Amino acid sequence: MKKVLFFLAFLALTPRPDLSALTISVYHTSDVHGWYSARPARWDKENSTRTIGGFAALSSLVNRGKNPYILLDSGDTFQGTPEGSLTRGVASVTLMNQLGYSAATVGNHEYDYNEDNLKLMLSGSSFPWLGANVYVKETGKEPSYLKPYAIIEKAGKKIAVIGLAGRHTSTSTFPLYVKHLEFRDENMEAAKWTEEVKKLNPDAIIILAHLGFGAGVGPKTDISTWTFTDAETSSYGTLAIARAAKGANVVIGGHNHVGLLKGYHDDQSGVLIAESYFGLTDVSRIDLEFDDATGKFKGAKDELIPLWTDTTGEDQKVTETIKKFSVSVNKEMDMPLGSSEADLGFDANGLNSPIGNWMTDAMRRQAGTEIAFQNTAGIRSDMKKGVLKMRDIYQVMPFENTLVTLKMTGAQLQKLIKYNLGGGKAKMQMSGLTAKFRLSPEGEITDLILERYGKVITPESEFTVVTNNYLTSGGSGGRTFSEGRDITDTALPVRDFLIKDIKETSPLKLPAGPRFIKLEN
Repeated sequence: MKKVLFFLAFLALTPRPDLSALTISVYHTSDVHGWYSARPARWDKENSTRTIGGFAALSSLVNRGKNPYILLDSGDTFQGTPEGSLTRGVASVTLMNQLGYSAATVGNHEYDYNEDNLKLMLSGSSFPWLGANVYVKETGKEPSYLKPYAIIEKAGKKIAVIGLAGRHTSTSTFPLYVKHLEFRDENMEAAKWTEEVKKLNPDAIIILAHLGFGAGVGPKTDISTWTFTDAETSSYGTLAIARAAKGANVVIGGHNHVGLLKGYHDDQSGVLIAESYFGLTDVSRIDLEFDDATGKFKGAKDELIPLWTDTTGEDQKVTETIKKFSVSVNKEMDMPLGSSEADLGFDANGLNSPIGNWMTDAMRRQAGTEIAFQNTAGIRSDMKKGVLKMRDIYQVMPFENTLVTLKMTGAQLQKLIKYNLGGGKAKMQMSGLTAKFRLSPEGEITDLILERYGKVITPESEFTVVTNNYLTSGGSGGRTFSEGRDITDTALPVRDFLIKDIKETSPLKLPAGPRFIKLEN
């Protein structure tokens, strides 16, 4: 008996490999944009009928995990689908509450229905919303509805989460809605608040940003073996944050709709950087490891997990919640408007987009102007050949932008288009014009020639133009519109005119093009 007791005591005192470290999993989402439900992966040629994504799949995945976990989100939760837009974000908060999110950072699109709507939306949230670099200009203090950071206690550990909005928010939502707010430098604020939370002796520090890794990174990419010089740091937003925030362990980004397949370990800062793509098709699982003997943070690893429903399963309780929001929405969204004889999608080269050509043609027809412009990033979906329903239009144009008419000179149009052809990609779609240009080896636009019906327009000529109020109010790329004259906001939604145009011109045909013509050097 004594030998047995001695053996049991020996086992109790002997370290076991599987108990050598505590792992807490951080599941991260970003840029959900109202895609609450699973849907066929039409964009994936090998899996086009296989369903992916949604909160029910995410809930099933995290509940089957073996580690204690927390859920975080980097913003832009609702704007993009009828369910998100028509509930003004309430559906997002309800579902995130149900899954048990611990914190979220405010994105630019959370402000799309003005600050009062955001306050109302967040009032129903059971978790804090963060924005450490957001300040009220008049007082210099943070808005009452945002916190700079949160301390999350999980499995005996204190995890500090600092939230950062992007400085781009001042122009990437309707500028008038945020003109009273200051979005300060992300790097400086990250450094400041990291020093602040270190005083609380957290076991790990996470920075949750609505800011992406940056230029040169594709939608889903393995950058784990890339290297970056100090000079390149400023081009990669979350890398710059990681190197500025001394003592942070993980930086998780968003906004750019990038998915980092394995994350990125920055040797210089020792920080793991992660991003989670777009539309809740994937989730990042970031495993935080703590030494069992000392309790100290050991390191982190990341994996981008696709939410294939045949692999994850779906939580039926979450599915039922989504159905409650969908019933009333579907009745309106399933209303047929007309049809299209062609697929209207996006241009892989970033220039002549069939969906952009159709949209600007429709705006020009409905407004009765000579020229029309629409920001490319504001076109959020394609339209497939066949019957077109109300849902299609809400997905193409989820924003509450209104039509604005004005007059612009040839010189102003030249300036506008040159500014929005950076790197040879069209940041605006247009109707009523053709732009011919050359691209220098450095990516600069040269020899830009604007034509209308085959005739070169002169700098002093003047044209009637229609666009949207996001651009005329200083939204991304729209600065030149303020130089026009007779600027008139119709206060009528762009979406309503698109609906009217489909009804009047159905069936839709492939619009004429190309409108951007790259000339050989």
